[in-house]
Amino acid sequence: MEKEVQSCSYSKTVKICGMQEEEVREKIHDLLTAEEKLVFMFTSTPGEVDICVRAQAEQEDEAKGRVKRMVRELKIRLGSCIFTTNSKVTLAETIVQLLKEQGMTITTVESCTGGMVSARLTDVAGVSEVFKQGFVTYSNKAKRKLIGVKKMTLKKYTAVSAQTAWEMARGGAVLTDADVCISVTGYAGPESGEDGQPAGLVYIGCNVKGRIEVQEFHFSGDRRTIRELATVHALTLLRKCILENYQL
Repeated sequence: MEKEVQSCSYSKTVKICGMQEEEVREKIHDLLTAEEKLVFMFTSTPGEVDICVRAQAEQEDEAKGRVKRMVRELKIRLGSCIFTTNSKVTLAETIVQLLKEQGMTITTVESCTGGMVSARLTDVAGVSEVFKQGFVTYSNKAKRKLIGVKKMTLKKYTAVSAQTAWEMARGGAVLTDADVCISVTGYAGPESGEDGQPAGLVYIGCNVKGRIEVQEFHFSGDRRTIRELATVHALTLLRKCILENYQL
């Protein structure tokens, strides 16, 4: 009678931000079939992708070795888009930890996301150490009165523009004396915006100690999806800018 061979299983989850599943698959398409003894399982939400890499082998060390080698390769391919390999850690948690490590505080200024960015951050236990204030400046008047966006900026460039996102990021930091400020302004839809600007057009600004970066995005989907994508990409840009501060 043949002795039954026992097998050991080992898995690791790689969590990615700022990318869609199709983009991730395209970047690693050759790796998905590189080793037959590895299984890849994808889980996607707007703006985030989790890849669970699993291996089975007769010995646990062998299974671990296969998975760890693949995780190293994924880190090379996807770089800073990978925010953790701990399946229980959220993107917001990694950002709060980075802020704590650098002794920095943060303020949020949101329009189309209506407080979703600040909600993600304040979901994290211990965030009170770093979170100063959250503004929802939905109207032009609120942008002017609460944050100091110039009336001329809104008139010349509209509320959904790189210039407005820049002034929102600057104003939020200055008014609350925060080291970091993330701003979001855009059209979540379903209607288009001023001057025929399309639904899904979003500008996100990030101010880290006076260094301001603004990115333009064109999201697709319904209103809820666009707002969720804007939130995740705001957190992604926020994490990127904080990490860059380490190098200064």
